[in-house]
Amino acid sequence: MSVDNYIKIYEGSLVNSKRIINELELNSIFPIVKNEFESARLAGFGVSSFDQIRIFVFHDELEKAKNILSKL
Repeated sequence: MSVDNYIKIYEGSLVNSKRIINELELNSIFPIVKNEFESARLAGFGVSSFDQIRIFVFHDELEKAKNILSKL
């Protein structure tokens, strides 16, 4: 799949990300999650910020995802 098929709907803290991911999955939307801190940790590098969680969804799921986010 191409990156062009996804759109970022959130960037922020781990706590908020977990809540958003849970709500999306409860509504049959399975997002792509990019966690720069965890990726760096697993690779043995350090990062300066913990708030680098990014959540992406397919373009065709965007409206449904926006509706879910607005209710949170």
